[in-house]
Amino acid sequence: MQVAASIFKAYDIRGVVPATVTEDVAEAIGKAFGTLALAQGETAVAVGRDGRLSGPSFSAALMRGLAAAGIEVIDVGMVTTPMLYFAANTLCNSGIQVTGSHNPKDYNGFKMVMAGRAIYGDDIQAIRAMMEGETWALKDGGSVRTEDVTAAYQARIVSDIKLARPMKIVVDCGNGIAGATAPAVFRAIGCEVTELFSEVDGNFPNHHPDPSKPENLQDLIKALQAGDAELGLAFDGDGDRLGIVTKEGQNIYPDRQMMLFARDVLSRVPGGTIVYDVKCSQRLAPEIEAAGGVPLMYKTGHSLIKAKMKEVNSPLGGEMSGHIFFKERWYGFDDGTYAGCRLLEIVSKAPDAGVLLNSLPTSFSTPEINVPCAEGEQHTAVAALIKAAHFDAPAKISTIDGVRVDWPDGFGLIRASNTTPVLVLRFEGQTQAALDRIQADMLVLLRSVKPDAVFAAPAH
Repeated sequence: MQVAASIFKAYDIRGVVPATVTEDVAEAIGKAFGTLALAQGETAVAVGRDGRLSGPSFSAALMRGLAAAGIEVIDVGMVTTPMLYFAANTLCNSGIQVTGSHNPKDYNGFKMVMAGRAIYGDDIQAIRAMMEGETWALKDGGSVRTEDVTAAYQARIVSDIKLARPMKIVVDCGNGIAGATAPAVFRAIGCEVTELFSEVDGNFPNHHPDPSKPENLQDLIKALQAGDAELGLAFDGDGDRLGIVTKEGQNIYPDRQMMLFARDVLSRVPGGTIVYDVKCSQRLAPEIEAAGGVPLMYKTGHSLIKAKMKEVNSPLGGEMSGHIFFKERWYGFDDGTYAGCRLLEIVSKAPDAGVLLNSLPTSFSTPEINVPCAEGEQHTAVAALIKAAHFDAPAKISTIDGVRVDWPDGFGLIRASNTTPVLVLRFEGQTQAALDRIQADMLVLLRSVKPDAVFAAPAH
């Protein structure tokens, strides 16, 4: 079949509806995934979908394809991506979530788990090759049954989380799928919850469900200032990422959340390896070491971090984008609701959550900056940057994912996005002067290989 090459991303399959993603594409993904799953001895696959308008027809087509390949399909309905992962940990070992994540409303896509691991890279290309060649194997014996995991999912979290005191919070789900379940989970662990935009609506009428963008937190900040809640929590479109805002309107970025989570987890798993991505603050590693852990910086990408965590038996991982992965007391997958519960458990032990969160080490930093590129150009640019990067001591250069240069007073990062044709830049300094110097030095490096570089705010 003819299928747009652009939809096969590094960690998922995703595109614009109906230009590149259609019901035919969804059904073909089902046939290919089902064939590959059966070859690995996987007979059952759970299927969920977020609140996007094309979700019902796409999940139906996907399930038709899986059943045609001989798979026992477990339809868990409209759920967050983490709830689909939960189903793929408790009902079976494989699953597909139909989700556009935090992309604009005309997007949809597929996040996949096969035999207990998030598939990415070559696995996704194998699905693409099978779809293009229609080399799948169709079999009798496929079936579809429905199962509701909501009660089991909530019960599992409630059995794990213990708040030291009741807490008042505001929860902004941005009309994403988290609105259907997250507020109830927070109430069940003992919170008084003020809800913003919990109604699931794939038109996203209020603001985009992406807490990594400060403009999407303005409603949450206003609600905190107007009421007497202690903390605000915000979720992305499919519920796997978390944003945290204090009563004073401070955004507690995920790398600072990780400092708190690392201290907590390492109190029970001394010596554990904590995995985080190259976008995270330079302040994180010393905090992990001070808490008795081993910091391990790795490539950006939720599938890549999960794979590295398995490899080194890590109890906790996190990304600057807001994906937090708990293996200790949980399943190792990223879940905004569960991460929010873990955060509330920790801060409930303090008399004032804001004071505790604001005391976490911080630096002067830029938001993520994107440099638009031609398709594929971002990867050739990074290869050239790696060759061109020469900085005098005490600068330390890491090329694990792009070029990250650490100085004693801050760092600069230029990496290639795996999902869109852009270079991703991030700069941090322990003082404003350090930040300005580092940014200037890194931009000289960038312009040496891409003189026409222009900056854009990150797109959705």
